[in-house]
Amino acid sequence: MMAAYGSGARSLPQHVAVIMDGNGRWAYRQHLPRVAGHRRGAEVVREMVQSCVDLNIPHLTLFAFSTENWRRPPLEVRLLMNLFRLLLKREARKLHENGVRLRIIGDRSALERDILQLIEEAESLTQNNTRLQLNLAVNYGGRWDIAQATRAAIAALQSADLNLQELDEQDIARHLSLADGPEPDLLIRTGGEERISNFLIWQLAYTEFYFTDTLWPDFDRASLEHALHSFAHRQRRFGRTGDQVLEGDCSVSD
Repeated sequence: MMAAYGSGARSLPQHVAVIMDGNGRWAYRQHLPRVAGHRRGAEVVREMVQSCVDLNIPHLTLFAFSTENWRRPPLEVRLLMNLFRLLLKREARKLHENGVRLRIIGDRSALERDILQLIEEAESLTQNNTRLQLNLAVNYGGRWDIAQATRAAIAALQSADLNLQELDEQDIARHLSLADGPEPDLLIRTGGEERISNFLIWQLAYTEFYFTDTLWPDFDRASLEHALHSFAHRQRRFGRTGDQVLEGDCSVSD
């Protein structure tokens, strides 16, 4: 399996982020209600998690519900939240048994109390697992993330009695939602759109993008392998020249 991606584990991303787009359109094409697309999409999440475990990809971040998704019809929002409840109840134990650590990132202030309780229980149950770090972005927005990190960085400087003029990128970065893990190497967006839609704006600065017309409910193991194959054949320079990369100049971490 590894040979399909080139020179061993280094050709595989350490962190994959996914914008799971196309659930509603998939349902429409199947002459089903939109919620049927979301339910099928949840099944694909399970398959995606298993694929990353099988491939030894240690970090997976999925965009489940954005800060902008509250603008959708109230019935659809309610159905999505109910589906989120159901997944937390049903999947936490399975994730734990498979060595997956679950973390929810995003602004929790708008979530209902019972959902918060389910999140705390799932995170507590899986907190010591190391096989895969699964991050679900719920009520998440990249601009929100930068704003909350900036506020936290300013507070930290003030508590240390330091001048705010000393605030730099690292101060902000250490307070972002994914500060304790690697930034995404590969972003996959399904559904045919080619934008990041306020997802991980800061963290995607040097991420490789892979856009596909495949709708999320149709995204399977073969679809993931196509994305990984594309990633494996890209030269990641991080500001260096192509020649420097070929010469093995590692002065800038990749």
